[in-house]
Amino acid sequence: MLKSEVITLNRVASILGIKYPFVQGAMSWLTDAKFVAAVSNAGGLGILGPNAGQHTVTASADETAKRMRDQVKQVQQLTDKPFAVTLIVAASDTSIFTQKILDVVIEEHVPAVLLNSLGGVNSATYGVDPEIMATLKKHGIKTVVRSLQPSIADAQAVEAQGADVYVATGFDEGGTMPGGEIGSFAIMPMIADAVKIPVLLAGGIADARTVNAAFALGAEGVYVGSRLIPTVENPAAENVKQLIVDSTAEDLRLFRTTPDYYRSLPTKLRDELVANDNKLPLLEAKQTNGKLMGGTSGMRIGMLDGDLEHGYVSVGTGISMVHSIQPVQTVVEEMMQDYKTSAE
Repeated sequence: MLKSEVITLNRVASILGIKYPFVQGAMSWLTDAKFVAAVSNAGGLGILGPNAGQHTVTASADETAKRMRDQVKQVQQLTDKPFAVTLIVAASDTSIFTQKILDVVIEEHVPAVLLNSLGGVNSATYGVDPEIMATLKKHGIKTVVRSLQPSIADAQAVEAQGADVYVATGFDEGGTMPGGEIGSFAIMPMIADAVKIPVLLAGGIADARTVNAAFALGAEGVYVGSRLIPTVENPAAENVKQLIVDSTAEDLRLFRTTPDYYRSLPTKLRDELVANDNKLPLLEAKQTNGKLMGGTSGMRIGMLDGDLEHGYVSVGTGISMVHSIQPVQTVVEEMMQDYKTSAE
């Protein structure tokens, strides 16, 4: 891509080399090369999630890396635009799985990474593994950091480490929710006012109105997951896409699990998880529900396979604004309709 193709006053778009300051969520099982390339071709930053393109779990770090390399190569065949790969990191002692994926990122010249940080809950877990960050910076790879527990102190620690972009995740998101219980439109100005690096807002962003609201509160871009599930290119099951279209935030139920909260649309498993939360003591409810969910396996079963009896459908509160299954290109353009580059 020629540098002249992206002329913008927006720091996120400039840093990442994209048309719109629109970053796709990692979404665990719900990405693959076709979907990620579609986001990047639409002007955003597509991201290969931890289980991109997969339907089975492997306990092998080498096999995990092999699978990701295959997805990366497929994306490169489908787009010449920037995209990213997810690295799951901690404040220190990052796993062998992450190290293997990092090798793929470097060897395949992936331009950006999403550092999905497991930390942020206290001073011992603020920021990301310094060796990982140093390696990425050495190779000129752009970094977007999204912490499991976003906070002022964590954002400042990430900024001090040299990250390019920070994601402020509000309680309106789908998937693994933060324990801080701060809504998206409350956390956004709080984080933006505390750091100098650009901040993306995640959680409840689903149309042009919410994009504009995020910008009004200090965001320099948006991080979008749930809105992109009911799209033509997303690998989610068709019955799940239609369920999202036919539902609103009123259909979601919140329940406690490991590490903090999840929410889901109606499924048989969802109802069991909510019942456990209502009847069991907090710690027991979290442990019991964590086992029943099987980590992210419940998401794979429910959202990728479309099994609404044995899985769950975790999405954010922004689904109320989703009214049809559309191509990725249409969704991105509709959401970013009020964003203008300096070239326009």
